[in-house]
Amino acid sequence: MIYSLIGYYSLILGLIIGLSLFYFSYKNFYSSSILDIKIISFTFLQLFFVVISFLCLIFSFIVSDFSNETVFNNSHTTKPLFYKISGTWGNHEGSLLLWLLVLTLFIFLFLVRSKKQPVKYKILTLVFQQVIIVGFFLFLIKTSNPFNYIFPTPAEGLGLNPILQDPALAIHPPILYLGYVGSSIIFSSVLAATSLKIISTSWASHIKKWILISWIFLTLGILLGSIWAYYELGWGGFWFWDPVENVSLMPWLALTTLLHCILVLEKKSILTSWVIILSIATFTLSMCGTFLVRSGILNSVHTFANDPERGLFILVFLFILIFLSILIFFLFHEDGEKKSYSFFWFSKETSILINNWFMMYFLSVVLIGTVYPIFLDVISSQKISVGPPFYHKLIIPFLIPFLIMMAIGPKLKWIKSQLEDKIYLITFLVISILIAFLVLKQFNQNFLINTILISSAFYLFFITVRDFFVKKYNNISQNIAHFGFSLLILSILFNNLFSSEVITNLKVGETFENSETKIVFESIDQKKEQNYNSIIANFSILNSSGEADRLSPELRIYNQPVIATSEADIKTTLMSDKFIVINLVQDQDFFNIRFQVKPFMLWIWLSVILISCGGMISLFKKRS
Repeated sequence: MIYSLIGYYSLILGLIIGLSLFYFSYKNFYSSSILDIKIISFTFLQLFFVVISFLCLIFSFIVSDFSNETVFNNSHTTKPLFYKISGTWGNHEGSLLLWLLVLTLFIFLFLVRSKKQPVKYKILTLVFQQVIIVGFFLFLIKTSNPFNYIFPTPAEGLGLNPILQDPALAIHPPILYLGYVGSSIIFSSVLAATSLKIISTSWASHIKKWILISWIFLTLGILLGSIWAYYELGWGGFWFWDPVENVSLMPWLALTTLLHCILVLEKKSILTSWVIILSIATFTLSMCGTFLVRSGILNSVHTFANDPERGLFILVFLFILIFLSILIFFLFHEDGEKKSYSFFWFSKETSILINNWFMMYFLSVVLIGTVYPIFLDVISSQKISVGPPFYHKLIIPFLIPFLIMMAIGPKLKWIKSQLEDKIYLITFLVISILIAFLVLKQFNQNFLINTILISSAFYLFFITVRDFFVKKYNNISQNIAHFGFSLLILSILFNNLFSSEVITNLKVGETFENSETKIVFESIDQKKEQNYNSIIANFSILNSSGEADRLSPELRIYNQPVIATSEADIKTTLMSDKFIVINLVQDQDFFNIRFQVKPFMLWIWLSVILISCGGMISLFKKRS
């Protein structure tokens, strides 16, 4: 109970400090050319109280303080310590407290790391960030207090959803939020810079590192979530266009577009409108994701809450932020690009702009696919789901020119250029088409769209590989990121084309066999752990050449709450994964078996890491 009291009053003190910072900011804005030390001190103090509050919630989980409603709803005495701790942010209230922690952390680091920036710019950035922070303080205290008290104290808690008791998911939310919520500082700083009319090449160099930090963490966060869903949910794939997957992908698409725009602004002082709009859009999409997840509108394994009051609060708050940002944009931004700069079609900045339009198209497709079912349900009460075919049909045709532009764009020069080394570009294109045709012919995949798509991916792959040897350390961060993206697209394409699946029902001792695979259900073992009992099914998987793999998927029955989950067993090799999951069929003495061979899964994960490494190199290169 003591932890809950300390945590709650720490939130109150953090809110009071946030309100005080408005006064100190106003006073410092007009009275001094040096940032008042009180502002930095109070910002640190606010962060300190949020950290104390967060630690109090963690300790409440560790000691199983069931007088705390959040702990009662999301923990149990039999739950392992690691998952007690991770359960802190595996719920609505705790996740919002983590939001608040990241918000306060970023503004403190921003003030500390922006010593060379104008004082008024830093103060205004602080003010806009505090608007968001105070809003989240009020949201937590009013509708989502993580320290609500229960009397009399229950003897036991309800437990945490078993699928959330996983190492990957324990670290997934903090990393994701560093990117997801980290976009707030970009939003606040761009509003400050727009208000003061100081958006320039030097400002672009300054804000680029914050964009990179958010982008890197968001990329890695999405990767961890995808890996977790792959092996824990039994989906057998890396992406299923789940609505909450989509609401994390949309800010990533906007942030990636913003990153490329800021590079242009840094070099040529153009695309200022794009930079402002994309900065606003990135954080707005993050907030929209928060609203959708916490309003009960979306049905997803990721959904934390189903409370209209919470959803309404976020919706009103989101409207205020959008209105404020649009108002500042129209009142203070003066776009002089048409007068000062002419775009040439054959230039690096034009290629970036074209690819930005492609990225905005992909973002629009994901947005429509996510929001349209909600809109249709509201106006007609008709419930539909939008699945992979919708996204594939709308995205794949436009992915082809997008990849080609990614390959050719870096070869162009700023302002106006002629394409150099046309011979090797044409040669690589011919080789790419030939390889794609031979691969598809070999595996009887004779589809025109597949040939063109794989050709364009191979084209980007070969161009970036060539640049590694020719340009060496020149633009190495860009080359690594683009190489990783080409590898990602190729891995996804081959994964989709050459995956195989067997779904069957088997009893112990029975065998399934087709032309490619033989599945032998050998035996069943039972195991008892701290908070669950498991049934382990042992299989031998034989391929056409007679090579055997032993796989042992599980059925777990958790004690609190009483929930049965399926745990896949995956045999990972360099070129493919063998994936098997079992389900118990009610009132039957057999198991439902789903066995998949998923090529290039490891390469999908590695390619995303490579993309992130490109951002890391760019970040550290700039710092040095």
